[in-house]
Amino acid sequence: MCQMFAGQDRADYASVTRSVRLDGMSTSIRLEARYWRMIDEIAAGQGLTTPKFLSTLYNEVLDLHGEVTNFASLLRTACLVHLEQTARATVAA
Repeated sequence: MCQMFAGQDRADYASVTRSVRLDGMSTSIRLEARYWRMIDEIAAGQGLTTPKFLSTLYNEVLDLHGEVTNFASLLRTACLVHLEQTARATVAA
């Protein structure tokens, strides 16, 4: 049962840190490699570079909530939202 999870490539869950500019400030974001690949895919699907996608998302959260408390967690859950939307679209088709 757990082989599907335990047997995954270790490179997928290796931590990767990227430096980005958010709201004019330089910062570093550390996520697992698999999340970065998915974020790159989401950005491309939006017709944006990954840095532009991250900045846009960050600014939208600021506009909606007034602050961004944990951007790395927001990015991980954004990946889950993307997967859920993709799965729903596939079922509906």
